[in-house]
Amino acid sequence: MALPHLALLPPSTIRLSIAPQEWEACLEAWITLAEANLRLPARQFSSVAHDNGSLAMFIPPFYRELVSSASGDDTLHRPKARGLQKVCFMLFDRMVADEVVPNSLLSLAFLDDFCLAHIRSTALCRLMHSLWKRKTGVLEPTLQKRKEHITSTLESAGPAAAIADLTLLAPVLRASADIGAFFITGSDFLDALTSSYPKLLSPEQQKALTTTVYTCLTSLVKLEHANISALSDSLYALKRQTDGQVGTPTLLSDLVTNTPLLTKLRRSVNEKVAGRLLKLLDTLETYRMPSIARPWRHPRRSNNKAKAKAKHADREMHVHRESLVTQIQELFPDLGSVFILILLDEYDENVELVTAHLLEGSLPPHLQALDRAEQGPPFDTDPQEKVEHLAPRSTPPPPEPFVPDRHNVFDDDDLLAADASRLHIGKRTQRTESGPANKAAILAALAAFDADDDERDDTYDGDDVGGTIDTAHPDGEPGPAAKVTQEENDAALFTTYKSAPELFGRTFDIRRGQARMALKAETGMKDEAIEGWAIMLQRDPRRLKKMQDQAGSFDGRQTELAGTAYRDGTETEDSDAPGAGGRGGGYRGRGGFGRGSGRGRGRGGSVAGPSGEQGTAEAQRRKEASKGSRANHNRRDQRARKMARDSYCADLPPER
Repeated sequence: MALPHLALLPPSTIRLSIAPQEWEACLEAWITLAEANLRLPARQFSSVAHDNGSLAMFIPPFYRELVSSASGDDTLHRPKARGLQKVCFMLFDRMVADEVVPNSLLSLAFLDDFCLAHIRSTALCRLMHSLWKRKTGVLEPTLQKRKEHITSTLESAGPAAAIADLTLLAPVLRASADIGAFFITGSDFLDALTSSYPKLLSPEQQKALTTTVYTCLTSLVKLEHANISALSDSLYALKRQTDGQVGTPTLLSDLVTNTPLLTKLRRSVNEKVAGRLLKLLDTLETYRMPSIARPWRHPRRSNNKAKAKAKHADREMHVHRESLVTQIQELFPDLGSVFILILLDEYDENVELVTAHLLEGSLPPHLQALDRAEQGPPFDTDPQEKVEHLAPRSTPPPPEPFVPDRHNVFDDDDLLAADASRLHIGKRTQRTESGPANKAAILAALAAFDADDDERDDTYDGDDVGGTIDTAHPDGEPGPAAKVTQEENDAALFTTYKSAPELFGRTFDIRRGQARMALKAETGMKDEAIEGWAIMLQRDPRRLKKMQDQAGSFDGRQTELAGTAYRDGTETEDSDAPGAGGRGGGYRGRGGFGRGSGRGRGRGGSVAGPSGEQGTAEAQRRKEASKGSRANHNRRDQRARKMARDSYCADLPPER
């Protein structure tokens, strides 16, 4: 007995007028009849799958209504409707496997709706690949016409008209790598996309072109045998058309900046097979433009509209959601916790928005039909569910009996671990004495050691020995062209710092930029060294002022002559020199520098003056600043000079 025909799906206006119970009965009837057609033998199934059969008349309008339903129409998004959608997918899969696909299901309009409805299905790519293998001769003419139409529209004066066709084509390109490779093969389609990109002013329209090129290029590596040759040709074509547009946003720069194309291609290709392609990908990194980067949109959480127990793994999230439920129940005590949780999921846990909709009575139809008084422990976990999710593990072995280890104070003793040949019992007959030769060697070593010699040993410095430093790589290739001295590096870095300080940032985009690469090639420094140089320059104002003075222009004219004569309150390099104030530092005779002369302990600038005087503090500061030039290892010589000066002053006749 033949099965009855499937009735056509009514439009949205009629579906919304049907009562919920009646609509559920219609869906149940469609599912039962579709499953019955799915279980038919091969001969009978081929008879109902022809062009005028009920399956060919029902499936295309069903997917057309499914993808074009309004936001308030949930008649095709309920659990029963999803079950009907699953059965239709299985029917189309059997048609492809039995090679009895009607022509209405091979049109590009149906494939657009079908791929869009099942875009998240893992079996969609397998089904589209099987369809391409069995119906290539039928699909290629249709796809070629669509390709030529889009190409001519992009090359016309109004390329924006092709955005609608590219949007409809996007699900098919994503689901079928074979169709994506078919569109990118040849240069006419890619050239039309590249040439029309600057003509589009809207970012959304430019994004449609970028998404199309990205999907087609990645399709070349998703094939059973990756077409590396076609991929390299396409990338070289994009690079060739972009080289003449320096500083202008292009399709290639948008593709490199806003899509993970380069990263995905590096992971997909084999290094042994595509060595030339990997070098090309490194070159395309320089076309990245951070100024045209679009912000990433985080995917929104899917709203679960079913009446189910909320399950969360984080206990802190449990406490947070329980507090939100409590806040709403204080205003609406008659509402159940399950209904409130569904509202929170619908409105992203916005308590104010949920409260406003409840007060105004403006909830959507799928929320109005729920039971508002349903109560339940939404965060409790079923004990049986805990048992089912236990990870399997083997039975542990029985524990071994514990036997404590004995330790004592002689463990790890070097004397006990010594070699037995070094041990001797009794009195030695031959004893080695440290003779004159050993003593002479020790004295010679002590004489050669100078405790006061604290200067650095520069015997092997490259400048002193007249040698050169080999900067070549170990494999013989020439190293980077680095500056000879650090002063020249500082000059080049400071010049760049004055003109463009943002080049010393630490972001990935700046490091991959052409300006940073040119600076690295000029100085021979790495990214970390260049960024550290800028940080230390900002932390040291004296170094910044010094480099600004060095970078300033000097015309050879000296506008100011500094005085070299001695002034009262100043101090020489050596604070203990004759003439400086201090203990025993001045002459006691006539005309000498006594106590009131300004250079003794009174009002002068001596380091040994009164601690409250400004001159004394200034002299001590200058002495501490210049102490590093003399260090402290010549203190003995200075004391000898001072003692000689004091003895000379003591021999002078007393003043009358």
